[in-house]
Amino acid sequence: MRRLGATAAWLVPFTLLVTAIVAVPLRILDDRGLPRYRVLKAELREVEATNERLRREVRALQRDVEDLRHDPAAIERVARDELGLIRRDEIVFQFPQ
Repeated sequence: MRRLGATAAWLVPFTLLVTAIVAVPLRILDDRGLPRYRVLKAELREVEATNERLRREVRALQRDVEDLRHDPAAIERVARDELGLIRRDEIVFQFPQ
């Protein structure tokens, strides 16, 4: 009877170890395991890069807004470049292309 207890005490940890050795790699290599992790990590890098690009764009737009609020030359530049406006005393020359 004592021999059966010693065998069971050894058999349970051994069975758990073998199960872990077999099950862990199967779970890691499963579609929801390591491959999914790699896809998500690549997606995270893309999202972080997009976020950084958008942060830079927002900062540039904030600078433009500040310039337009406080710098008359910036307002004139936008009026000329984007709206095609000219001053009253200016003459516009158009050349055929």
